[in-house]
Amino acid sequence: MKVKRYIASTSREALRQVKEELGTDAVILSNRKTRDGVEIMALADSEMSDLVHNQAPATLPSNGSAHYGQNNAPSAAEPYSALLSLASAPVETQKTSNDVMSASFARDIIAEIQAMKNTLEDQLATVAWGNFTQRRPEKVKLLRTLLDTGFSPLLSRRLVDRLPLDLDYEQSLKQAMSALAFNLRTVASDDMIEKGGVYALIGPTGVGKTTTTAKLAARCVIRHGADKVALLTTDSYRIGGHEQLRIYGQLLGIPVRNIKDTEDLQLTLSEMRNKHMVLIDTVGMSQRDQMVAEQIAMLSNCGADVKRVLILSAASNGKTLDEVISAHQKKGIYGCIITKIDEAASLGVVLDVVIRRKLPLHYVANGQKVPEDIHAANPRYLLHRIFKSTPGDSAFTLRDAEFALIMATKNGGTPSQAEEKSLVGFTYD
Repeated sequence: MKVKRYIASTSREALRQVKEELGTDAVILSNRKTRDGVEIMALADSEMSDLVHNQAPATLPSNGSAHYGQNNAPSAAEPYSALLSLASAPVETQKTSNDVMSASFARDIIAEIQAMKNTLEDQLATVAWGNFTQRRPEKVKLLRTLLDTGFSPLLSRRLVDRLPLDLDYEQSLKQAMSALAFNLRTVASDDMIEKGGVYALIGPTGVGKTTTTAKLAARCVIRHGADKVALLTTDSYRIGGHEQLRIYGQLLGIPVRNIKDTEDLQLTLSEMRNKHMVLIDTVGMSQRDQMVAEQIAMLSNCGADVKRVLILSAASNGKTLDEVISAHQKKGIYGCIITKIDEAASLGVVLDVVIRRKLPLHYVANGQKVPEDIHAANPRYLLHRIFKSTPGDSAFTLRDAEFALIMATKNGGTPSQAEEKSLVGFTYD
């Protein structure tokens, strides 16, 4: 590998020399001012390509001499000093130098170049973001509103990017709300109650599966009678879990059966095939627990069409909700129910996940009362509730400088392939 040094009175003249001798794709390793003018250290692009693909380290001589002309590669700790010494050596010495450098030295050079590239990209992104805030202040304000209400940067950017340029803030917000409502897939009121069938309520611990099961059972009893409804539970782990559902069953006049395994579930469902609706309260478990797969297998292999309804807590954060959905979506999810909307600081987080993951939303629950505190999902009402008031300041509220710093990243506008896939089908009405 031959690193060449160019000295000229100005940077432009030095770069012209590099371009004429090494071509437009030459790699600039360093530049600095000297007493003679501007010094540029450069490397031909072909030399750099050979260096990257060459993984064989140079053989060190037995005497351990540190002189570069004796075939000893410089240490990885001082790549630039080695380059400078090489550049300042006589021409005859450079010609007799070994062209093969150590793999570690090559990696150090690549790392230095990549670091400079990343720094430059970050600076350019910051400049671009500054220009964007000056040219489109109404879009920046809308983006800030969406993020403050809990929507993810991915969905917020998609909303803002697709808005027409001639809208003010109020018009942009109205159209964004319309797009969110259009892409929030809600199910007709009491669709589950009317259709009937076997439904298993699944989800992590503490999201309200047992209470939601009782609420759905009560609505079905009111509509079809207690003799048309049955309750099953697989929750034999939590202390008092089975007893809680049994108390609800006694109040509603509904039998409650405890399920132990797949065969027991298959036998019980065959006995209850004349029921209009069978609700299964499953045991809560972490989305990272291997027992999730066992639970999915039990519900899938029982010989009946068990529709799995995922219970999502509005008080959870977005990353947790994404993990929960991913863990349970392997065999398909019939729909979801959002609970604890009375406890959540904002509904933007959970609605963002439901929209991106394209889950049908059946109900929302806002309390412990059975059966009062469960309602059919209304997208207009839910979105109005999100945007009707400005969230107050908290430790998690970004200041203007912090907001600009986060948004002005080099990858801010280039979502990954997985992120793009999650937004396939997202459209404006």
